[in-house]
Amino acid sequence: MTVKGFFGELKRFGGVAVGACGVALSLNYFIVPNRIVDGGVAGIAILIHYLLGLPTGWLVLVLNIPVFLLGFRFMGKRFLFLSIWGVLVVSLALELSAGVRPVTQDLLLASLFGGLLTGVGMGIIFRSQGSLGGTDIVALILNGKFSFSVGQVLLAIDAAIFTVAAFLFKPELAMYAIIYMFVATRVVDYVQAGLSHTKAAIIISNEPDKIARDIMTILERGVTFLNGSGAYSGENKKIIYCVVTRAELARVKEIIRENDPGAFVALSETPEVLGEGFSPVRGR
Repeated sequence: MTVKGFFGELKRFGGVAVGACGVALSLNYFIVPNRIVDGGVAGIAILIHYLLGLPTGWLVLVLNIPVFLLGFRFMGKRFLFLSIWGVLVVSLALELSAGVRPVTQDLLLASLFGGLLTGVGMGIIFRSQGSLGGTDIVALILNGKFSFSVGQVLLAIDAAIFTVAAFLFKPELAMYAIIYMFVATRVVDYVQAGLSHTKAAIIISNEPDKIARDIMTILERGVTFLNGSGAYSGENKKIIYCVVTRAELARVKEIIRENDPGAFVALSETPEVLGEGFSPVRGR
């Protein structure tokens, strides 16, 4: 392994550790003290903790052991080691931070901020190419054996956990758990893809060359011509495609207005842009 490769692996393991600590703090500061359940193996561990009083950290570790044994054949070595590392760190962090006073006893605030912290932690873990094991691996196994999609399996498991929580405790707590999970999954998406600061523009104009020239010279952004034809008129046209930042969007509109006020423009969010002028392309 090269020095660069070694530091890349070190960065991945460090990222998984940081993310796992974030998840553990979320559970102990917001979720577990307020009797809000999580999804997956963590949710099962929390339910057992509520019922039997067993430590959550050890439960997460023990419940993941058979999952890793079952999923050994279905995972690559790097993903396996990173996932085992993530489970070890989150279990240790759960034990070290156990018994802390909750930040808030307001269930809505706990759901929202717990979801925020869990989402950030899980997003960092996923960006580092790891996981916290659990039902994600079970879903991958069932997906390979049967026709169930990964999403269907995860949804079924989480629905079962929330249903049990509703019967054991109060239905309201299961509702807050759903809020928590919704916030967490949304934040995971933002952490993985980043907050969108770019817009993709598709421009259909009678002056495509002038508009493309001004975008390239004034904004120094690349432009791509796509070939298209009108379904009604049958006329062939150059379609302009370009990606710009939000700060540059107003100038793009001005360029279009100056060259062809009647142009058709379609704008869309681009969650992540890689390549020259934006974020560099990095291997996973």
